Amino acid sequence: MYPDKYRFIAVLEYTDTGTIGVYFPDLPGCISAADSADKAAESAKEALSLHIYGMEEDNEEIPAPSDLKDIALENNEMPLYVEVYMKPFREKMRKRFVKKTLSVPAWMNAMAEEQGVNFSAVLQKALKEELGV
Repeated sequence: MYPDKYRFIAVLEYTDTGTIGVYFPDLPGCISAADSADKAAESAKEALSLHIYGMEEDNEEIPAPSDLKDIALENNEMPLYVEVYMKPFREKMRKRFVKKTLSVPAWMNAMAEEQGVNFSAVLQKALKEELGV
């Protein structure tokens, strides 16, 4: 079971172009970017939530966060503590919809559209029946 709250250090990397890169030293691959400090903080939180969620879904071990004193920074970098609450994020991800492409015979499509059939509702109902949920 994973905890509902995580707190990691993000590093804001200020570039010559005005973009602020964001990375998490403890979580390789968890990166983001923005054009202002406020947006960088917001995108860091989103990136951390998504990254942690993916690790949880893959049953990966979440590393312990480093201590601030152990993070080596360059002159153009600034640390930022980022805290995320996973319980509402997990719920949001469970309720999200995924777009699917499917094929039906043209005659069936024509009849269904003529009768105003909601394809998504029909597919969801059929899948629930098929899955027994």
